[in-house]
Amino acid sequence: MTRVPTLEDLPPLDGRRVLLRADFNVPVRDGEITDDLRIRAALPTIEWLRDRGASVVACTHLGRPKGKVDPRYSVEPVRQRLAELAPGVELMDNLRFDPGEEANDPAFVARLIEGFDAYVNDAFGASHRAHAAIVGPPRTLPSAAGRLLAREVEVLGGLRSDPARPFVAVLGGSKVSDKLQVIEALLDVADELLIGGGMCFTFLAAQGNPIGDSLFEGEMVDECRRLLAEAGERIVLPTDVTALGPGGELMAPDAGGEVRQLGTRIPDGWTGVDIGPGSAADFGDRIADARTVFWNGPMGVFEDPRFEAGTRAVAEAVSDARGFTVVGGGDSAAALAQFGLADRVDHVSTGGGASLELIEQGDLPGLAALREAPNAKEASRG
Repeated sequence: MTRVPTLEDLPPLDGRRVLLRADFNVPVRDGEITDDLRIRAALPTIEWLRDRGASVVACTHLGRPKGKVDPRYSVEPVRQRLAELAPGVELMDNLRFDPGEEANDPAFVARLIEGFDAYVNDAFGASHRAHAAIVGPPRTLPSAAGRLLAREVEVLGGLRSDPARPFVAVLGGSKVSDKLQVIEALLDVADELLIGGGMCFTFLAAQGNPIGDSLFEGEMVDECRRLLAEAGERIVLPTDVTALGPGGELMAPDAGGEVRQLGTRIPDGWTGVDIGPGSAADFGDRIADARTVFWNGPMGVFEDPRFEAGTRAVAEAVSDARGFTVVGGGDSAAALAQFGLADRVDHVSTGGGASLELIEQGDLPGLAALREAPNAKEASRG
């Protein structure tokens, strides 16, 4: 992965104004932030810039206002929290209030960077989007990756290029189609790929198992069959599942429906929802033996207490592992937080989609833009 310019590659900043693209897309409920992790994650970059005499103005998106001013997506709660954590740092209005942000409109970029001397991208979770505030400023301003972005590139790039072995990857989530490319990318580097979540049922169907009413992508069966044939024993599927019987509803325990442990042959009317205890133990043993672990995607619907056991078991195995552990953001990070295990993992990525795309492709639009910045080009010529 080609090196991106870091903070040390910026010109002297004393008395200069720096535009910081942060990812402050935090959960807000009733005007209150419920988790300020993403704001706190930007503090090392902010402190570095201010220690060198720069004045910092941050910008972020929040939610999906679709190019219109929408009070539901006001950054005011973020602005207040940022003022507490980093007094004196300004915060612009929600970038996505302007349609030019998602359209990567040059006129919007020009307005955004007016009066600034340098640009720093620390928004890893948005760097897989070719949006104006991600790819526009490096075209003209000296630019760099912030500490958070640089660390994500170092860790996730290392999984692709030189992982300690054995390298065990764990993938969950609902659809094979959403993760086909990352499955193929991981099979290029991982020693074992453990598959749970809703997408495991399409793989089980490809092996000839009846899957009842479980989540299923019929159009992906041939792809799953191909992957199983090519990877052999390196793809590890559940050997048992926790299923919900007829009449039951997810997230509604009072609605009825029996919960039962089944093998890989699921009767009609039953829905596989989580990996079973045998599979959870097997996955845990494989994770324990690994020197590198990457986990992305829950093993079941962990938000429903009846079907959290598989995801909890994987989360605990990852947190107890002796090897280097990486969790790819999104629902996996939410599960770690729910189970109180986030501080026992070596690296929790701040971007679910961005982390998967970086593993798939080895690059992101935001990283490519930084490598084209004026200071990066000058460094490469020197």
